[in-house]
Amino acid sequence: MTRRSVAAVAVAVLSAAGLAAALATTATAGPPPPQLAVDGGMVAALARDLDLTPDQARARLHREAGAARTESTLKTRLGPAFAGAWLNEDATELVVGVTAASQIQAVEAAGARPKVVQRSLAQLDALKVKLDRNARNAPKTVPGWYVDAPTNTVVLLARDVTAAQAFARASGLADADVRVEPSTEEPRPLIDVIGGNAYYIGSGSRCSVGFAVEGGFVTAGHCGSTGASTTQPSGTFAGSSFPGNDYAWVRTAAGNTGRALVNRYPGTVPVAGSTEAPVGASVCRSGSTTGWRCGTIQQKNTSVTYPEGTITGLTRTNACAEPGDSGGSWLTGDQAQGVTSGGSGNCTSGGTIYFQPVNEILQVYGLRLLVSGGGPTSTTSPTTTTTNPGQTTWQPGVAYATGSLVTYDGVGYRCLQGHTSQPGWDPPAVPALWERV
Repeated sequence: MTRRSVAAVAVAVLSAAGLAAALATTATAGPPPPQLAVDGGMVAALARDLDLTPDQARARLHREAGAARTESTLKTRLGPAFAGAWLNEDATELVVGVTAASQIQAVEAAGARPKVVQRSLAQLDALKVKLDRNARNAPKTVPGWYVDAPTNTVVLLARDVTAAQAFARASGLADADVRVEPSTEEPRPLIDVIGGNAYYIGSGSRCSVGFAVEGGFVTAGHCGSTGASTTQPSGTFAGSSFPGNDYAWVRTAAGNTGRALVNRYPGTVPVAGSTEAPVGASVCRSGSTTGWRCGTIQQKNTSVTYPEGTITGLTRTNACAEPGDSGGSWLTGDQAQGVTSGGSGNCTSGGTIYFQPVNEILQVYGLRLLVSGGGPTSTTSPTTTTTNPGQTTWQPGVAYATGSLVTYDGVGYRCLQGHTSQPGWDPPAVPALWERV
């Protein structure tokens, strides 16, 4: 199956002022960009996991939405000279790279400061394809590889550097084309985890709904093979690919209503589209084991070797997940990004988690994502799971630690001082104990 070439990363800096100029330039080519609707629950999760204030989290989401539009515009204008784009750590600078000096003016006209690099994104992807084609011979000590445009190389993760170097050479790569990076990762598919609402496969294994599409929903391929049946909601895997890819879609039975929503435990987040966020952007995912967890996009077009085989084209993040989170939804702002595949670590010590980009799933199966303002509608309330160790509905008689996140009447609050709640101590009533987020 032909896979799309995923934009990785390269180098050029776009300042906050330049970003505004780039957005203004982009806007002249068509209607003004839509106003970003910032969800309070996502703001609270970003503030918690990225150590931001709520205002900083909101500002970051707005910057990232603009950066995604700018990256898309420059990728089209630069064509073969495009060498990728990414955001810096606090998302105040967008990095863009070119391989031809003749493209510098186009980048500067968009408000960016270009950097000329040796290889284009297409050339880096072509190098990575050599590793993908030889994936069956990858040593077990090589958990994955990816295009890393900031260094303009292909990176091989390795627990055994010598074995990784030998694998690269056997795949047809020169030493200068690849950088071997020591790693302790041991990725595995999170087969029995749930992100978003749970559904059940066959005799009872669980996974989670990724995003609603017309006729059903998308999810991870390792959750079920084509033809497998599901319950809650009832349906059948109409397509599934794993390993190689990690995507699937389930055609749901009559009576199940798709919603352009993602469960954020508690409450929901609307899904307005699937504009791909750049490397460096924040991203949040939904999972019933660990609730809302956020991080940033580290690399795109990553290949990861699980015990079952190598998966290509995944996106690598530093958001955490644990068993119980597989197949679930990833969003940046209100834009769908992908579904949980697998990874390493946990939400206590941190980790590396990969997701399958959602646009590839939609393209492969010819599906249409349900978005807010479109698709099936219903007057009934959406059914969501409400238990979440990361954020819960406020209740009296519960011991809350400093920093705990709760919702009360649909509004998020952070605990300022640890205490055991009593009747009448709800967040709005005791501002000394709670801060609205």
